[in-house]
Amino acid sequence: MPGGGSAERRRTTLDLVAMKARGEKIVAITAYDALFASLVDAAGVDLILVGDSVASVLCGEETTLSATVEQMTYHGRIAARGASCALVVVDMPFLSYQVARAEAVRNAGNILKHTGAGAVKLEGGCEVADTVRAIVRAGIPVMGHLGFTPQSVHALGGHRIQGKDEEAAARLVEEAVALEAAGVFSIVLELMPAAAARRVTEAVAVPTIGIGAGPDCDGQVLVLHDMLGLNEAFSPRFLKRYAELGKATREAVSRYAEEVRAGKYPGEEHGYAPVGDGG
Repeated sequence: MPGGGSAERRRTTLDLVAMKARGEKIVAITAYDALFASLVDAAGVDLILVGDSVASVLCGEETTLSATVEQMTYHGRIAARGASCALVVVDMPFLSYQVARAEAVRNAGNILKHTGAGAVKLEGGCEVADTVRAIVRAGIPVMGHLGFTPQSVHALGGHRIQGKDEEAAARLVEEAVALEAAGVFSIVLELMPAAAARRVTEAVAVPTIGIGAGPDCDGQVLVLHDMLGLNEAFSPRFLKRYAELGKATREAVSRYAEEVRAGKYPGEEHGYAPVGDGG
């Protein structure tokens, strides 16, 4: 069943909506490949997001803007191979849905067709509602994304908290309601005050997934590499590191290098007899 690690079938968008109705929190996390997807899937997450954050997390870019449909399709396909229970959602990258509605539907359809994912995600509110409606009408589930929207980082003036005053918070609620009416099955809420996220969550029947949006969302999502301590340079206030794998990786590789240089690896315990053994 959704919400645990013993599910025998893949979670669906309807499962997530039902989880909100039952008051069950949704666990979401990013993954970009089959190995990490299989690990988080086995740990019992409900949703794996193949985010366009791959551009910054794995490729070293400053923003997500360089991600392409081909890149998202590749990472979506290999991540979906590693997941057997979690719902896999793939980000639609910048300019894959903003230019023309027909192109947006085609791109969304191709992402699902070539990845095996269960849904796509796109950013924006009222301005993308008609596009969301067209994609949903084509039979493609859509997740929305409000608050700080990384693809609009330059228009927003950087990584800034959204919805801080009454007018801005009310606008977020209006946008969430518009997305729900357009057919989204859930909405990511990023970088907004907890009070604003609570208002949005209470205003819609579809689940909200928070990241830097307080505890009252219907679920939470983190970037896997951030919460594992692999991305040590990124440390926003909302992030909790559940491991320090960056430090552990450096230490492990350092020990390996020392043993290779000292001639200690490989040794007898790894199947190699000492020189001159004659065996």
